Amino acid sequence: MAEPMGLRERKKRQTAMRIYRTAIALFADKGFDAVSVQEIADASEVSKMTVFNYFGTKEDLVFKPMEEHFSDPTRAVRDRVPGESAVGAVRRQFLEMIETRDPSTGLNPEPFARRIREVVMATPVLRERAYVANERGARELADVLAEETGDRTLALIAAATLNVTRTALVEEHHRRLDAGETPDQVAADAAERARHAFDLVEKGLKGYAVKA
Repeated sequence: MAEPMGLRERKKRQTAMRIYRTAIALFADKGFDAVSVQEIADASEVSKMTVFNYFGTKEDLVFKPMEEHFSDPTRAVRDRVPGESAVGAVRRQFLEMIETRDPSTGLNPEPFARRIREVVMATPVLRERAYVANERGARELADVLAEETGDRTLALIAAATLNVTRTALVEEHHRRLDAGETPDQVAADAAERARHAFDLVEKGLKGYAVKA
């Protein structure tokens, strides 16, 4: 009898997560360039082909599970309710992510998320990919706004502003963590800082892209 699809999918996710965590641990300990895919496969107790089946490339071992977060602002704006502005949607989503301590905000207390960032920041090719992914996310947001408003130039300006605001807030979280504060200490006033930042943005984009 074939296994139920739910069980099969759970096992696949568990295998992918085991490979992912093993890869990040090895990259953090030895450096991204010093670790081979074969070494990751051996440590994960799978074949090298299995690693590539799940992740495609060595860089994907770092980025694939988290790349969707670069499109978070686009999803927030695209799915917002009537009467909500683009700024309001991105602010609401970011505040929800702060409240849940989403790892992408830097506020999750588990050290694993910090190790991923350390690997990226220590590896030029990964830093470049992060930059490209971030820019692609901003372009996706601009496409949504341009389609709604009909003004491509203002859409690009608004998307860049919203994207850099989120990035700056996350970078501030990491700066404080690097300086020795705990995730709880940084999270204590994270929502207040985010509200203030988006309030500043809203003054410049007030009334822009309010969904009909």
